[in-house]
Amino acid sequence: MDWPHFTKRLMLADGRISEIKAEMLQQAVLHEGAIDKEELEFLTCLKRQATWVHPSFDEFLFRVLKKVILRDGEIHDSEARWLRKLLFADRQIVQTEQDFVKQLKSEARSYGPEFEKLYKECTQLPSTEFAG
Repeated sequence: MDWPHFTKRLMLADGRISEIKAEMLQQAVLHEGAIDKEELEFLTCLKRQATWVHPSFDEFLFRVLKKVILRDGEIHDSEARWLRKLLFADRQIVQTEQDFVKQLKSEARSYGPEFEKLYKECTQLPSTEFAG
């Protein structure tokens, strides 16, 4: 069975990620322990494809994303490129994503030029270019 496909269809049957679904996803993902990039890509794909996402899902997603990116306290160029791919996959930046990038910058011990470029792209958008 293709578990990611099945899970995606189940979670997005009504297009929404409710608080209950967010809790179920959180328990399933955290049950395994370490979260890898593949799981994060799956979660961001769910977020992009949902018509509505409960704030608890965003909180969980950004918390684990930050944990993976800041594992060693630094944001390497390869991590910044990967983060750009995730954030811009839907060709838009929402306020929570902009806030997340600001938080990463303030908490990182250091970061490379790719993250600086991503930060500028995310934070210097006119407010009319934000979605939602």
